[in-house]
Amino acid sequence: MTPNIAIVHLKYPHGPNFRLWLPLFLLWIPAILLAPFVLLGLLIARLVAGVSWWQSIATFWELLCSLPGTDVRVSTEGNHVLVRIL
Repeated sequence: MTPNIAIVHLKYPHGPNFRLWLPLFLLWIPAILLAPFVLLGLLIARLVAGVSWWQSIATFWELLCSLPGTDVRVSTEGNHVLVRIL
C-alpha cells in the first residue's frame, strides 16, 4: 500500500501550534510526469551498484510501500515537530 496522507504537527512554546494534513495521493500526478527521470535514476543506480534492473525496481517499490506508519519526532528547545505518514 502506498502512502496516502502525511500529517505535520508543529508545536511552539510561545506561539501558535498547527497541524497540516497533506494528501500524498495528489503527488501521483507529478510523479507520473517525472517517471522518466525516476527510471533514469534507477538505470544509473543499476549501472553504478551492479544490481539487476528488476531488483532495483522492486527495491524502489518496497521502499515506497514501507512509508505508511513512519513516525518522525524532532524536538529542540521546546519546539516540537511531528511527521506521520498514513
